[in-house]
Amino acid sequence: MASEIEWVAIERVNGALQAEILRGLLEAQGIQVFLSQEGAGRAIGLSVGPLGEVEIWVPAESRQLAEQVLEDYRAGLFGQLTDLDEEEEPYSD
Repeated sequence: MASEIEWVAIERVNGALQAEILRGLLEAQGIQVFLSQEGAGRAIGLSVGPLGEVEIWVPAESRQLAEQVLEDYRAGLFGQLTDLDEEEEPYSD
């Protein structure tokens, strides 16, 4: 019998765009993500105030890793260039 996933909220952000960015970051690290936003806020596209807040939920067993990923993101560790990036030529027309 399959067990139910226990979900925990790890972050609350303003607006769906920021939530989608963080979802992509977490999913790229192999972490399942569920976003939850108040129905009224989602329906009219609010991105500020309580109705614009989006909660980011992950499985409880992934909580520690997800929090570390978000901490590293805020510290700028995902924006650093790799050796491969430095060797590539910039795009030009």
